[in-house]
Amino acid sequence: MPERKHPAPTGPLAGMRILDLTTVLLGPYATKILGDMGADVIKIETIEGEGRRYSGPSRHKGMGCTFMVLNRAKRAISINLKDPAGRDAFLRLAATADAIVHNSRVQAMVRLGLDYEGVRKVKPDIVYCYAVGFGSKGRYAGRPAYDDVIQGLSGLPALFGQIAGKPQFVPINVADRVCGVYLVNAVLAALLHRARTGQGQAVEVPMFETMAEFVLSEHIWDDYFDPPTHTNNKIRLFDRRPYKTQDGYICVMASTDRMFFSFCDLVGRPELKDDPRFSERSQRAANLKEVYKITEEALAARTSAEWLELLEKADIPASPMHTIESLLEDPHLDDVDFFQIEEHPTEGRVRTMKLPMHFSASPAKNHRPTPRVGEHSFEVLREAGLSTQEIEKLVADGVVRSESADPSSA
Repeated sequence: MPERKHPAPTGPLAGMRILDLTTVLLGPYATKILGDMGADVIKIETIEGEGRRYSGPSRHKGMGCTFMVLNRAKRAISINLKDPAGRDAFLRLAATADAIVHNSRVQAMVRLGLDYEGVRKVKPDIVYCYAVGFGSKGRYAGRPAYDDVIQGLSGLPALFGQIAGKPQFVPINVADRVCGVYLVNAVLAALLHRARTGQGQAVEVPMFETMAEFVLSEHIWDDYFDPPTHTNNKIRLFDRRPYKTQDGYICVMASTDRMFFSFCDLVGRPELKDDPRFSERSQRAANLKEVYKITEEALAARTSAEWLELLEKADIPASPMHTIESLLEDPHLDDVDFFQIEEHPTEGRVRTMKLPMHFSASPAKNHRPTPRVGEHSFEVLREAGLSTQEIEKLVADGVVRSESADPSSA
């Protein structure tokens, strides 16, 4: 099958080449964002292809929906990095790159000779970013880590347990995705440093420490002070919830004095404005259980649509509580063209989600659909300076997998 030709990516990272050695979720999510912002992301897979290709619904083997969502806007090559010839080919490619991103164990990369010290020999100013489970200076360094493990260590299941009565995980791979966003920021910060100084560097993004900071920045509370203040006022988040109406649920946040007083008038409880428990924001914070109870009782009297109309007129933040199904049909997302139906060359019509940020001076657009295993091996290795004969030998020796012919012969 011939390689697909698409317009060059545009956006603030256009012209940047990122070698993506990541697997599973955290790393591919990060590099997908970089690709959406215009970077030339080259996904490096094993000869068999990444295991995530086989996860979730699919129309063809190796093109599962989970993989497709995480790996759009990339090119893909398939190469055996354990073979010396494959390693050498990768290093020639690395010499053309701006950044390398991986989420493998550090010692595995050392054994391959593809750690930071190994790569900087061919590319001294390389930005070398990697995600690990635990920081290299701690006693947990080198341990395997997955989303469930990191969620548990961060305290998230215990927080949910205070609401649900028993610990439970967030029903999304939140640790992988939060750490993926941190990894994106690490790459961008290191690239900015290189642009200013000409200096490359290695950047480690540990999952445990990242999620500890993420959770504790909200929940450290009394323990922010040394010694702790011991106010025991930790109820502010555990009583938050959508409110039941006559026919569903809505979400309301009347946080300021102006909003709360308007809400009191709206629900026919103007006397609450003079109640010392509620007349100031600080007092409402100290009496949140009562505030939530009053809100809950009031909102049960009308339908969701009725309340949302009244709350919008009163300029009080409110929204329906979506399900996944209704989220897909949200009219605002239609207004901003968030979902786009695209024709994938092999997988047919797919629903994609556009990059949610907007750049006024460098609009981001990457037309590259999710690649097949080894789809761009010839193209990318030619760009790295390998000859047709060298690439054909690597393919013949099983070191490289190519699903396409030499594009120069087309």
